Amino acid sequence: MALLHTVNKSPYQCTSLQSCLQHVRAGDTLLLIEDGVYAVLKGGKAAEALSAANGVKVAALSADLKARGIGAEKMIDGIEVVDYGGFVDLVEQTDKTQAWL
Repeated sequence: MALLHTVNKSPYQCTSLQSCLQHVRAGDTLLLIEDGVYAVLKGGKAAEALSAANGVKVAALSADLKARGIGAEKMIDGIEVVDYGGFVDLVEQTDKTQAWL
């Protein structure tokens, strides 16, 4: 059973992403939204942890990346950028959604 995990808090403010990564499994998808997109920054606090999430699809919402000035050149490799329609697609492709607040 594949899960969609959403994280909306910055890894610099709380431990939501860290908690999520302890529960995410291969085949799951992690979608970073709102301030959660700061996790994709190269050299950032969460970059290594995201890169080590084997078998987990990691995506970030394009509108939130743009709002925070995070372009592709600032992001770690392997992040899928999705728009709102892509967000809906991810919800449809998974069995359940878990929001990490």
